[in-house]
This record gives sequence, C-alpha cells and structure tokens, in this order.
Amino acid sequence: MSVKDMEGRVAIVTGGSDGIGRATSQKLAARGAHVVVLARGMEKLEATRNAIHAAGGSVEIHSIDLSDAEAYAALVTQIADAHGRLDMLVNNAMSVHYAPLDKLSLEHWRKDFAVNSDAVFAGTKAAIAAMRKSGGGSIVNVSSTTAIRSAPYMTSYSASKAAMIQFTSVAAMEVARENIRLNCVVPGQVQTAGNEDFARKAPEIAAKTADAIPMGRGGDPDELAESIIFLLSDAASYITGIALPVDGGKSAQLYLPS
Repeated sequence: MSVKDMEGRVAIVTGGSDGIGRATSQKLAARGAHVVVLARGMEKLEATRNAIHAAGGSVEIHSIDLSDAEAYAALVTQIADAHGRLDMLVNNAMSVHYAPLDKLSLEHWRKDFAVNSDAVFAGTKAAIAAMRKSGGGSIVNVSSTTAIRSAPYMTSYSASKAAMIQFTSVAAMEVARENIRLNCVVPGQVQTAGNEDFARKAPEIAAKTADAIPMGRGGDPDELAESIIFLLSDAASYITGIALPVDGGKSAQLYLPS
C-alpha cells in the first residue's frame, strides 16, 4: 500500500522522462504529487506520462531544451502560476561531453555549463520565488561523483557539476529561514539505459568498473530516486545545504593498488 503523503503538492522534474528522472517522477506521482515532467524528446515524455497515468498518478509533460535557461525559468513560473503553487523541484537534466582537454571545445564547455549550471541557477531562482508564495518548498539538484572526485576527459561536466554543489549550498543558506530547502544528491555509476548499452558493448570494462565500487555494482535508478524523494519529503525537514553521495561507497573509498 503506497503512502500518499505528497497529495496536493506540485513537483517539477527536469530530465524526467528517462533514468533517474523517470524513476523520480513515477515515485513522486505514486506518493500523490502532481508531477510536471520536463525533457526534450516527446516520445519518452509521452511514454512516461502513459506509465504514470496507468498507475493512477497525476502528471503533465512539457518539451523543453534546458540549455535555454531563460525559457526554463519562464516555464517554471508558468507552471507555478497555473497550479497556484510549487512545492518541489528536481534539477536532474544534464549535458556531458567526454574528451581530452586539448580536444574539448569552448562550445562543448559552454553547453555543459548551460544545462548543468545556468539552467539550475535560473530554474532555482524562479522556483524559490514561487515557493515563497506557497509558504515553502524543497529543491534537489542532481550532481555527480565526478564533481567531488577527478576522472580524465570529463573537464566540462565535472566543473559544471561541482559548481552545482556549491550553488546549492549557498542558495540553501539564503532561504533557510523561509521554509525552503535545497540539497544535492551525488550519484556514482547508475545503471541507466546508456550505461546498460555500454555494458553490452564493452562487458569487460563494465565488469571492472563495477568491481571497483565497494558494493560491487552500479546503482539502480530507483535507488537514486529514493534518495531524492527522501530529501524532498517532510522526513528531511531539518536537512538543507548538503551534498549526499549515493554511490555504493565509491567517493569514500581510499584507492590502494592491488
């Protein structure tokens, strides 16, 4: 029997039609929230909407390119005005370019920052303004272990995700007395469709990568979604400004050569 403790609340989830975002959208709807799912591709958006409707949830979808931060902020305001409130926001959409520094273009750098930092900044500002009118709210930004640990060829992604963590912490301090909370989750390897496809193409590398995680496996999108839901929920009412690693112990691990 599912708990409907979020009934009457409105939540926005970016990148909400796939992977962690879809799992989060479905869990929010199962808890009774009206979920507004944002992503680029209509096919996956419609599939997510159909799945939530089939489970009896309340949902709407909007196609948007999050690299347009001003359009995203305007949509957040539009959604809040249409529903008369905004209670939860999950900034989960991401852009990643994988290349050595000498081959990484300024265009790629800017694209990763546009989605992973600029959109988070603009959307969060709009959400905070709406949450003030609603009497409070909770925002969770989805960062990455690469923001706190270094890996080659991920300069723009890592830097933009690191900026997200510090932005979240500072913003949390500014609105802490207004019943608005901001936190990050910091995923490690997650078995999304993309990672599963890579594992099929390069099973030996995938196996070694999983074995390097203390728990010996990548995370499931549902496991990440549960941590996001927790931080959004009243159960985390005294938690703000944190970056919570959800990575099977990887970020805590001291590497020692075998």
